[in-house]
Amino acid sequence: MSVIAAPPEARKSDRPVSVASPKKSVIGFLANAVLVLIGACFLLPLCWLIFASVDNKATYQTKFPEEFSLDNFAAVLTPELTFLPLWNSLIISVGTAGITIVAALLAAYPLSRYQARFNKPFMYGVLFATGLPITAIMVPVYSLFVQFNLLDSIPGTILFMAASSLPIAIFMTKNFMDSVPITLEEAAWIDGASAMGALRLIVVPLMRPGIAVVGIFVFFQAWGNFFVPFILLLSPSKQPAAISIYSFFGQYGAIAYGPLAAFSLVYAVPAIVLYVLVSRGIGGSFALAGAVKG
Repeated sequence: MSVIAAPPEARKSDRPVSVASPKKSVIGFLANAVLVLIGACFLLPLCWLIFASVDNKATYQTKFPEEFSLDNFAAVLTPELTFLPLWNSLIISVGTAGITIVAALLAAYPLSRYQARFNKPFMYGVLFATGLPITAIMVPVYSLFVQFNLLDSIPGTILFMAASSLPIAIFMTKNFMDSVPITLEEAAWIDGASAMGALRLIVVPLMRPGIAVVGIFVFFQAWGNFFVPFILLLSPSKQPAAISIYSFFGQYGAIAYGPLAAFSLVYAVPAIVLYVLVSRGIGGSFALAGAVKG
């Protein structure tokens, strides 16, 4: 019995390509080089922030300080400049995130669980509202706040910031809620639970990571918001820390670089701590394994 040998071209094409081949190594080197370049673009401003915060003679240039000093932190760590504005930022951000999450859950539940003719037009309207710039509506909002006597009011500012964050929050919450099987709610309904009871006892616990993502997103938006509090809050004692950064910019382009860097580091600490605590506390995925038996 004769065996017909395959042509050399076929045998050559069937050979597996080694990971250590020259082509693979070149592609890996280029990918790593691009990643290093992108990392350097993010690392350079961070280096300036750290070096300038401990340098009494800090400028806009990134340089190693000649003498380390904590005078910049001592200058900014005052109740009027840092502690009270940070407290106002915390109240505004937490209040905005809490109201937005509750409203988004109540709005996303019927969109996710019930099929109606207005679902798609409503979602299109939500998508349109997410792209609407906040500067386009501030003039009528300011007039509305004056008429209802809500100007220079922290609760009023929280309600408006929650309303402006609600469209994107509804869109994100609906996508997370769609991942929760409806069969779990049907089992709860058979046991006598109401729709709101199933939402509170079944859906919300299973989508805690998604709720955390929405909450962190809204919190960071409110934490770094400068324009809305600057327009709606007039008293210095009610303004958040995002407006306090404005005090480091003087007239004719004069900037206090050292105190600005020190304040920026202090300003970033609460947001970083919140992100670390939430990411460690909730895990990274939905706990749906074994919930539905096929």
